[in-house]
Amino acid sequence: MPTPTPKPIAPGELQDLALGVLRADHFPQLATADGDQPRVRPVSPLRTEGFVVYVANLRSYHKTTEIASNPKVELCYVDPQHNQVRITGIAETVADRPLLQEIWDGNPLMRQYLGSLDNPELIVYRIRPTCVRYMREWALEYHEVPL
Repeated sequence: MPTPTPKPIAPGELQDLALGVLRADHFPQLATADGDQPRVRPVSPLRTEGFVVYVANLRSYHKTTEIASNPKVELCYVDPQHNQVRITGIAETVADRPLLQEIWDGNPLMRQYLGSLDNPELIVYRIRPTCVRYMREWALEYHEVPL
């Protein structure tokens, strides 16, 4: 069976195509390292600013220890057409109270589940990208997206 020929992508389109995939996938996969063992799980981003992604976590979750030991993470987004975006980045804990309040105010489910922004279990991570790659469905070729 011949491999499909992917539609060419103009460099100026890459950022918009990649951001479209982020908007379409509400539950990307987050990869962390547990020692020498990779771990992947779905997450629900609280906020996205371009390719900077904010996710919540609980201190009692194992990924808290994983990220504390190695903050290098990767998010993988896939849209309904199987286009992919991979965001390789560094996870950092958000301590900026006004930003946390803004995120809190915009997420009713988080408010219902955790009760208070001061809940000691709550951690919000900001994942700052070091590399963003886009792949059109089955093209088998990643394109680096300018940051």
